Amino acid sequence: MELHRIHPERTPVEAAEALSGLGFAKLAPPDRPYLVLNMVSSADGKAAVEGRTRDISSDIDRAIFHQLRTQADAVMVGAGTARAERYGPIVKTDELRAKREAEGLEPDPSAVIVSGSLDLPPDLPLLQDPGSRVFILTQSEAELRDVAAQVEYLRPEPGPFDMRPLVSRLRERFGVRSILCEGGPTLNASLLPYGLVDELFLTISPALAGGADALTIVAGAPLPQLIQLELVWALEAGSELFLRYRIAG
Repeated sequence: MELHRIHPERTPVEAAEALSGLGFAKLAPPDRPYLVLNMVSSADGKAAVEGRTRDISSDIDRAIFHQLRTQADAVMVGAGTARAERYGPIVKTDELRAKREAEGLEPDPSAVIVSGSLDLPPDLPLLQDPGSRVFILTQSEAELRDVAAQVEYLRPEPGPFDMRPLVSRLRERFGVRSILCEGGPTLNASLLPYGLVDELFLTISPALAGGADALTIVAGAPLPQLIQLELVWALEAGSELFLRYRIAG
């Protein structure tokens, strides 16, 4: 199925072309990384079906997913999503690594896992990959055993789990200038109210999921105020939409 840009102009486009040269690192403020969310949703706003994104994703969505990973220094994910999707090494092919290098990035991004209680299975493929560098943001004083990845723990001060100083530390101590966050909804809810998100890439699947308890792309209580979005571009493939928004203001 062909992919077309439909805003701001209509033209055929390849996923690799659309997700190139985005320059997130150059947009980073001095005190934290530039952070973008990438999410998929059904047409009625559900972020998963039976806990997985598989049924509302597609081949083109997955191609965009992997191409977007070539644009950031690090890929962030919440522990629940990492468990449900069985996260493995972030970059899947030598071609994608070469593209990252052409973009001025390291061939393999760091992974960032957010887990307040350190509820992570050590056999997660990402944690068993010796070539992966993984930052774990956690309140737990424990450490995972029997993992092969290069793991570093970042912990907040005592009190509520505040992501702001941890994200800033990734920039200041480890040179992370840009982060691609792949959710899930609970993690998104801990980032958006604090002004830590700069863009949203959102795939709209042409399907209805239903379910009053099914998660949307932002979980939990209502946001303190509406967050306004500015449409940067829109792509389509058949009935599927791929939207890039900038957080207004």
